[in-house]
Amino acid sequence: MKYSCIKKEVEKAVAQANFCLRPDVKKALKKAYASEKVLKAKTALGWILDNAGIAEKESIALCQDTGLPVVFIEAGKKMRISGGLIAAVEKGIEAGYRKNSLRPSIVDPLDRCRPSYKGMAYHIDFFSAGRKLKITILPKGFGSENKSRLKMFNPTAEPEEIENFITEAVKEAGAQSCPPFVIGVGVGGTCDSALMEAKRALLIRIDKPNPDRKLDRMEKRIFKKVNSLGIGPMGLGGKCTALAVRIRKIPTHIAGLPVGVNISCHALRSSVVELE
Repeated sequence: MKYSCIKKEVEKAVAQANFCLRPDVKKALKKAYASEKVLKAKTALGWILDNAGIAEKESIALCQDTGLPVVFIEAGKKMRISGGLIAAVEKGIEAGYRKNSLRPSIVDPLDRCRPSYKGMAYHIDFFSAGRKLKITILPKGFGSENKSRLKMFNPTAEPEEIENFITEAVKEAGAQSCPPFVIGVGVGGTCDSALMEAKRALLIRIDKPNPDRKLDRMEKRIFKKVNSLGIGPMGLGGKCTALAVRIRKIPTHIAGLPVGVNISCHALRSSVVELE
């Protein structure tokens, strides 16, 4: 597989992610708009949908915050991974942002110097077999990223305690993070992997039930609690504070129970490149 091909496909995916709202998210927004009774909230949902339509039609950014590119790379075990692949993805990200006039938002964390297009957060996993390559791009805006939360629960914690922690995290995010939200939750692992699973949870389609029945029930309970907060679209009230709650879990240590929360604003953007 040529790295030049990877770069080109990633470049296209950057534009797709930033210009086009995910179909499942758009579907959820339309459903929320149809059922909303509070006029201000319904109007805000209408603006959000109009904005998404204009962005896609005119090939312009869905949001002025074009995010920090988070990249998930999944490869078959028979595929050789090298620094060249990472370099090709980085170049594709930079070219995609630059050529499409997307806002550069990457800075040195301490110097806070002039923003650039150079930089991404990436994670590599492997499929069980084959030579398939899957690259998922998630431009993560920081109005919602800044509201991430982590709590190291005692292993004896009840589900209700976890659900209340997640609900409180959403309450603290409030209107500042541009609701309605999609709420990603990671349970298990270590402190860092719980937060990573929370971010991976944002990549799960929100128009399908969780295949894990226990997690599906938990998602529904949290969804109900969050939407009872009354924050609503852009903080204008109404019943749609969240579009969905998605939970992923991984094994953890007998002495721990990490729970990470990663919130996305209504502009949940991601795109996928699949190559063989």
